[in-house]
Amino acid sequence: MIKNLITHKEIRLPTPIDREISFDGGAMITETDKAGIITYANKKFRSVTGYALDELVGSPHSINCHPDMPKVAFKGMWQTIKEGKIWEGHVKNMCKDGSYYWVLVWVQPKYDENKNLIGYVAGRKKPDISKLDAIKESYKKLKEVERLNSENTMIQELFRGSDICSH
Repeated sequence: MIKNLITHKEIRLPTPIDREISFDGGAMITETDKAGIITYANKKFRSVTGYALDELVGSPHSINCHPDMPKVAFKGMWQTIKEGKIWEGHVKNMCKDGSYYWVLVWVQPKYDENKNLIGYVAGRKKPDISKLDAIKESYKKLKEVERLNSENTMIQELFRGSDICSH
């Protein structure tokens, strides 16, 4: 569940379904503020994702993040764009109905007339199909590492303060 900061409506995120939609190309453009809240989404983006403009504007861009995406990919993205650089990477996104699509995304900082950072612009294009299998495998491995790290953290928390390991 996410909350739209403009409409204050809660938007239920879909359950992922194993149905890939074909992204036929074209310009899918979004803009966000510095915190990643959507301020603009073009017609192509809305058409592919299935979300209406009033659902997108004011919502975090994670509204269409597929749970198969490793968090470390977005950590690297944020680090890169906060340094004022352009980030590019393959991303698996989720539609409002739970289906998914792959895109090659670029994200760059957006500045006002005084060169102050005001947000970010993202564009998407068809992914390089020849690279997609390797990317999917890499992301799968990264998600497994994240899962194992999460389980280790939970185990450490369970035993924190217990005398099981003390002499």
